[in-house]
Amino acid sequence: MKRACVLVFAGLDPSGGAGLHADIMAIAAQGAHPLAIASTLTVQDNDRVQAVHPVAASLIRHQAQVLLDKIDIAAVKIGIVGSRANAEVIAEVIATLRARHPAVPVVLDPVLASGHGDALSREDAVAMLGSLRGLATLITPNLPEALALTGQTDLQAQAARMLEQSQHVLIKGGHGVGDTIINSWFQGASAMTGDGLSRAQTREWKWPRLPGEFHGSGCTLASAIAALLARGATMEGALNEAQTWCQASLAAAYSIASGQLIPGRFNHQKENA
Repeated sequence: MKRACVLVFAGLDPSGGAGLHADIMAIAAQGAHPLAIASTLTVQDNDRVQAVHPVAASLIRHQAQVLLDKIDIAAVKIGIVGSRANAEVIAEVIATLRARHPAVPVVLDPVLASGHGDALSREDAVAMLGSLRGLATLITPNLPEALALTGQTDLQAQAARMLEQSQHVLIKGGHGVGDTIINSWFQGASAMTGDGLSRAQTREWKWPRLPGEFHGSGCTLASAIAALLARGATMEGALNEAQTWCQASLAAAYSIASGQLIPGRFNHQKENA
């Protein structure tokens, strides 16, 4: 039985909690197949990042081209890119892919720092995403990332600014306060008219805040969304199903050491329908 394939560009986390490890498990759990390319090698545990080493852009280009030449790619997920050169290569790969399949969805998780604020790039992380934001079908920033990407503090203004380039935005509220996390979905400029920025907000989801901190939750959610889109789900359906699954994975999280917990992704693996 053939499975839908998701091309992933992300960092390699040796603790196994975030980055490519999270992407691979989340995509597989949705019944799709991950094609994983490491954009950055990191030195980290389940809490702190000690160092980052971008992979050579030429190697990323070569790996991606070999995959594109042989395999049908149904979606792309982008995490840490590591350098401006890598971002430009990834943009070229997407352009090549869309020349063949114009509607292929691209999910951009704009990871600018670790959960503790550790830098994940030697360059300006916001600037290096410039060539990719206009290619994203969906961008999934958390609250600090939305602020950094737009310079705006108001949720509606943040969404409006990001929708100038991306088709859909999911602003995640996990870095907020209170017992409830609110994730807000906004869709493109066609949903916005005149002074009605609020009309761009299509839906919000409310989730109970679970105890503890989690390593790789953003990667997990973005990759699950990409996998569901690859399998033909609508955007709303993918957002709803991926969040439900991710919340269950966080509820089933486990410990490998003191500090952040690892989402229990395989506790909710699905059979490919």
